[in-house]
Amino acid sequence: METTSRVGAQGAGAADEPTAQDGAQGGPATRRSVDGYLLASFPWYGLDEAYTGPRWLMQVGTAADGTVEHGSTGHGQEPALRFDTRAGKHIADPQRFAVVVTVASRPVRRSADGTGVLEATSVSSAAWLAGSGLLAATWPAQMERALRQDWLDQQTALAWELADRLEEPVWTTLSLPVDGVPTEFRYRESEYGWVLAGSAEGGVHLGAYGRGMSAYGMGFSVIKDLASYGR
Repeated sequence: METTSRVGAQGAGAADEPTAQDGAQGGPATRRSVDGYLLASFPWYGLDEAYTGPRWLMQVGTAADGTVEHGSTGHGQEPALRFDTRAGKHIADPQRFAVVVTVASRPVRRSADGTGVLEATSVSSAAWLAGSGLLAATWPAQMERALRQDWLDQQTALAWELADRLEEPVWTTLSLPVDGVPTEFRYRESEYGWVLAGSAEGGVHLGAYGRGMSAYGMGFSVIKDLASYGR
């Protein structure tokens, strides 16, 4: 799935696959505007109205031709780094959050330059974005920089392998409502948090990841007013 990250409706960072950071960045310094979301031809999903806590926009990913392919919306406390004055270093402070990833359902199609084809998106695409997003939100900031990058590369590759094997025992089945309709998701937990992925009506695949907020009992619905995610 060839995408780039888009800040609002402007700017992009090139990548053949979204990086781990693409899936999870949040916080006041990286909060995204609503503009990029409005360019999508598919509906955006978030937690349903049963969730009454904070909501915030993250970012969208686009194809080489500028078509919006996926994006994320956050719920709860935005993951951040905090500085430990006693230890003299930054440490991860993921807090309690849940992020919903919406991925447009795309068939195999020609690349923007007409020289090749792009892979179809699938539930695995949503699982990959959710898995890499969780890593970016919970990475071990206390590691030395070079070791941290090695760790992130290794864990991101593992997230991709797991996303490509949704029928293996590491994943379980979880039924959650999507627009009020019981929907089957593939679900897994790790020491960093949880990840799930499935499909919804309206031509989209859904992924989600979180920590400190249980996935059990959650529900998802189409976002009717993106302004409710701005602060």
